[in-house]
Amino acid sequence: MTSALLDTSTLIAGMLTDHQHHAEAVAWLAAAKAGRYELVVSGHSLVEAYSVLTRLPRTPKITPAEAKQLLDVNVTSVAKIVSLSGAENVALLDEMVSRNVVGGMVYDAIIARAAELVGVDRLITINEKHFLAVWPGGAARIQSPLTNGPP
Repeated sequence: MTSALLDTSTLIAGMLTDHQHHAEAVAWLAAAKAGRYELVVSGHSLVEAYSVLTRLPRTPKITPAEAKQLLDVNVTSVAKIVSLSGAENVALLDEMVSRNVVGGMVYDAIIARAAELVGVDRLITINEKHFLAVWPGGAARIQSPLTNGPP
């Protein structure tokens, strides 16, 4: 079975019906729920999505319980959650220093490394440029839900 890691941007777009890229992203979540591919999510993305959902400038705000429910229904109930070990985080940090990667790009590197470690067929992100910068070796696997539909 084919596998795909959806990053935080794709998860958020897929869960929020008023997001400008909802239609494209929700297709990926629906295909995972239908068993058309194995959904993989970085542990970092899971927590980051919760953070984003609970801090969005919306009225009414998404409560912590509502954010957790969105994640349970759309992610944790169907996804394989992958996290880096302590040693893998240290190795990634060393690599980021050697490549002069700074700021928020480091978080994309964590997600990309999770994709690399489990050998997913695709990493699906709305922020392709960010991931190409931190995972050049995975360029053939980095795709956007805006231009690539699910299997």
